Amino acid sequence: MPVPRRFDRRPPERDSTRINERIRVPEVRLIDENGNQVGVMKTADALRYAQDKDLDLVEVAPEARPPVCRVLDYSKYKYEQAQKIKQARKHQQQITIREIKFRPKIAENDYNTKKGHVERFLRHKDKVKITIMFRGREVTHPERGVMILDRLAEELAELAVIEQRPIQDGRNMTMMLGPSKAVLSGEISSASADGAEADAPPEADEAATTSAPQASPDREAALDALSSENGATAEGDTSKI
Repeated sequence: MPVPRRFDRRPPERDSTRINERIRVPEVRLIDENGNQVGVMKTADALRYAQDKDLDLVEVAPEARPPVCRVLDYSKYKYEQAQKIKQARKHQQQITIREIKFRPKIAENDYNTKKGHVERFLRHKDKVKITIMFRGREVTHPERGVMILDRLAEELAELAVIEQRPIQDGRNMTMMLGPSKAVLSGEISSASADGAEADAPPEADEAATTSAPQASPDREAALDALSSENGATAEGDTSKI
C-alpha cells in the first residue's frame, strides 16, 4: 500500500541536471544553439547569451574543466531524451528462464513429455534450467543424471546451446540451455510447437467421438431376433383369443 504523500518523509526526486542559475562555476565552455563551439566565457555572460535567445543554459558535461554548457530549449531536450530511452527499451530483448525438473529414474513417456516442454520454451526463445532431483540413495549415482542431461542436450542440439554444463548442487544436478542462433535469428520458429498445441483439441474431439458407444452387428442381430420372437408370440396370443 503506498504511503500517503503527507506522511512520506522522502525528499522529492530532483532533476540532477544543472541549468541557468543553478550553474555556480565561474567559467564554462559554451556551445551555441546551432551546435557551434563559442569558447570559454564567464558563466554570467553565457547565461545572458542564452536569455537573449529565449533559451536555457544547460550543463551537458559537468566533469569537463571547465564544464561544457549548451544553449537550448531544456523542456524539448528532456522530451527528446525520454523518447530515446523509450526507444532503447523497446529494442531490448527480455530473457525468461524456465525450469523443468526430471527424476533420475524417469519413465520414457514422462521424459518425452518434459522434453516437449523444453523444446517449446526454446522455440519461444526462453532459457531453460534443467534440474535432476535425487532422492535417498539416488544421490550416490550422479552418472544417471548426467546421462539424462547429455541425452536431452544431444536430442535438442538444433534448438539449444549448453550455457552451463551439468553441475551437482546438493541433491540436485542442474544444466542451463539457451536458444540456439538458428532460433534467435528466426530460422527456426515456434510454429511447429504452437501447431502441436493447436492440433490437440481436434484430436481430443476425435477421441471423444470415437469412444462413443455403438451397437455391434452381433448385438443388432440379437435384438432383431428378439423383436421377431416377441412379435410371433404376440401374434400367437391373438390367434388364441
